[in-house]
Amino acid sequence: MKIAQIAPLVESVPPTLYGGTERVVSWLTEELVRQGHEVTLFASGDSRTAAELVPIVPRALRLDGIHNSTPYNAVMLDQVALRQNEFDVLHFHIDFFHSPVFRNMAHKTLTTVHGRQDLPELPDVYRAFPRMPLVSISNHQRKPVPPVNWQGTVYHGMPERLFREGPGDGGYLAFLGRICPDKGILPAIEIARRAGLKLKVAAKVDPADQAYFHTQVKPVLETSPHVEFIGEIGDAQKQEFLGRAKALLFPICWPEPFGLVMIESMACGTPVIAFHSGSVPEVMDDGLTGFVVEDIDQAVVAVKKLDRLYRPSIRSRFEERFSAAAMARDYLRIYKMLAASDHVAAVAAE
Repeated sequence: MKIAQIAPLVESVPPTLYGGTERVVSWLTEELVRQGHEVTLFASGDSRTAAELVPIVPRALRLDGIHNSTPYNAVMLDQVALRQNEFDVLHFHIDFFHSPVFRNMAHKTLTTVHGRQDLPELPDVYRAFPRMPLVSISNHQRKPVPPVNWQGTVYHGMPERLFREGPGDGGYLAFLGRICPDKGILPAIEIARRAGLKLKVAAKVDPADQAYFHTQVKPVLETSPHVEFIGEIGDAQKQEFLGRAKALLFPICWPEPFGLVMIESMACGTPVIAFHSGSVPEVMDDGLTGFVVEDIDQAVVAVKKLDRLYRPSIRSRFEERFSAAAMARDYLRIYKMLAASDHVAAVAAE
């Protein structure tokens, strides 16, 4: 198939450090190319891909301190529209920006909804464009959305060889992701303290979260000798960081649409202790790949039960459910379904 992947421009594909959506777009794109499909990637010029790259901006916007990507998305959509006849499907990963431009060729598009969907402005947007085919990244993510044209749920997947099973011999708990109230850094610090274990924190602090970090988190870090703050890390450092951890702490307090860090940990054979919120019950196999808990008290108890889990089984479960090949298979099924409906519509119009 001839497939266009349209990525966000704030980060490169794949991102150098933090960036969940761009990382998933990269894994999907490379797997589709590996399987023999003709893929064109619309992204920033510093992206790295085996597909044909259409560079919209020279490099990721964040590197130049640009956080408003809307003007650049307009340029990108114009480029995609000019070439739309070259593709069987146009796969968008930029929220709803493209809907007004491509509503008349909706049957040729697919939009993966990557973010949270409980924001007050989103229902009106979806009601305005009900024919746009959508994919959710968890079933829970769909709950706040009005009736729309869902094509399925496709869980994220990553290359099996990116990480390997680690020994888990570091004697510490891990926190990986972003410093913000939703991600639960303060509960993670408390869980580790009460469990009597060291906590290593590898996390990004966005500009929007600087005030929270300096007023709420930094004072706790300064009085928590059991915590080591590493800062933002990339894929090259994650194998060591996750592979040697006793467990990953994921004490979120928001409707997480997927939670990529959970499958990254599972790929290293490292169990996850996660709060019961958002997609967690869908991604986790409670008692097999980790423990799904309700609060800090239950998380502390779960730490004491980690020795019951078997790291090779965690890794095997990752391979079964969350590989890039599995993700590409599920997307290709939807692509072919859309292409078939496009053909039927074209024949009917003759």
